Amino acid sequence: MAGEGKPLREEVDDLSWGEVAKLSQGYLRIPFALLLVEIFYWFITQPTNTLGLIQESEAWIWYHLTELIYGPGAATLSEYNGWTTLVTLKHPDFWADQIRLYVSDECAGVHEMLFITVLIMMTSGVPQRLRIKSAAIACGIVYVLNIVRLLVLYPLALSGCAENPNMMGCEQPMHDFHAFVYQWGFLIVLVLMWLIWFKWVNAGDLIRKEQAASKGKWKFIYRKNWGNLNKSVLAISILLILGAFANVWMDEDAMEAKETVDMCEFYSSVTGDCGEARDIWSQEIQSSWSLATLGMLGFATTVIAIEKPSKDEEE
Repeated sequence: MAGEGKPLREEVDDLSWGEVAKLSQGYLRIPFALLLVEIFYWFITQPTNTLGLIQESEAWIWYHLTELIYGPGAATLSEYNGWTTLVTLKHPDFWADQIRLYVSDECAGVHEMLFITVLIMMTSGVPQRLRIKSAAIACGIVYVLNIVRLLVLYPLALSGCAENPNMMGCEQPMHDFHAFVYQWGFLIVLVLMWLIWFKWVNAGDLIRKEQAASKGKWKFIYRKNWGNLNKSVLAISILLILGAFANVWMDEDAMEAKETVDMCEFYSSVTGDCGEARDIWSQEIQSSWSLATLGMLGFATTVIAIEKPSKDEEE
């Protein structure tokens, strides 16, 4: 009969303010982990085409889908700096009938994949296997969304050049869209993806259960007691990292090359100046890598410590 029977699931009690405060304190490690990931991503992508295989796969899919959707002759696929990542969009309304673009390290979407992976993997309480599966699915979604972003560039460029055919810079709507996605679009999408996932796996209740079960166990924590040795290692590590950055920032040729590279990355531009600037930038930062690596290792091993359970917790 209607109105009879047990509810399909038990209602989850709301978190108390004390629990919310404790969770907030624990989740301060997420921005710290994201900062380390940013440093790591910067480190691995300084050489040109570090993510060459991923860049080639996306360029290949981008090219073939562009030809399929917008018609034969809408694009060509060719090599750039030794990798098949150059996609040239073609139309009579474009300046010189073409727009040369390429899938760079940043355009590969790996930055976004690392971001969402860190958010998911740092969500404690959720079973590790579920987190790994969720991160893999999220990365797949990011990969597809990135392909969709690339496919939208052609009609956006065409919309601007249809009004001003064969005019230099007529593809500006394409650059405006790219700038928005590059700066804010993907960030908004990734945060929304994580919030939806957090609600879907009922992470709040799982975190509470994990905290109750973690008593009496060894765990990694941020160091609370700092001895002279710890402080010395931390100071040396920070100096090494700062020295690695200063080694590049104080070099005028390197910074000039970096400005050119950033502009080329922002507009996905391919010119002779872009290629030359990338070569100069890659050469200038070689000596900074070892310093940065040593600094990050020393920083991580100093800040993170292992907490032993107290006798009360063991009992």
